[in-house]
Amino acid sequence: MFAFRHKTAMPRPDQAPAGRDTPLAIPRRHAVLDTPLAPPYPQGMMQAVFGMGCFWGAERAFWEIPGVYTTAVGYAGGYTPNPTYPEVCGGLTGHAEVVRVVFDPGVVAYEDLLRVFWTRHDPTQGMRQGNDVGTQYRSVIHTQDAAQAEAAAASRDAYQRALEAHGRGRITTEIRPDPGFYFAEADHQQYLAKNPGGYCGLGGTGVPC
Repeated sequence: MFAFRHKTAMPRPDQAPAGRDTPLAIPRRHAVLDTPLAPPYPQGMMQAVFGMGCFWGAERAFWEIPGVYTTAVGYAGGYTPNPTYPEVCGGLTGHAEVVRVVFDPGVVAYEDLLRVFWTRHDPTQGMRQGNDVGTQYRSVIHTQDAAQAEAAAASRDAYQRALEAHGRGRITTEIRPDPGFYFAEADHQQYLAKNPGGYCGLGGTGVPC
């Protein structure tokens, strides 16, 4: 029980690893889309950041969508600059595993990405997602502007009503302005494309959005 509480309790800033000033090395191109992982992105593209459990499956859910220019996995919402995967899994960085989605709003709307977000994981589970337990697996939406914040909150409220109609619990998703994104290591980028039989712990509620 103590280990479970440790994993599901947000750490204090003074508990966080020091991290590093240098970003982690990442591939130059997306393994599936053959587009740049890092900025600058083409003019007119928009960004969205979602955390919905293990970022391997979360990234795949978005790179498959027409209109998505590129995706990348990383860490956000915590204290440690440029953390490593072992540091994040240690539970003291405060970061969530997230996916950055760069998309063409003329092809796919932010609201369409939100529908994928809500239905491809269970947003009622708090500091876990399925068998993956820990603060790094919490459900989060990091908004880029006021319009995204409004759309995210409206979609949350609508999906909450749908969940309640099916006897499901309260949404625990954290919606906040984007606190900054740190790229994860190269081997985590497009992991399930490189490892087709790899682990994916995501599972939705079965309730449509």
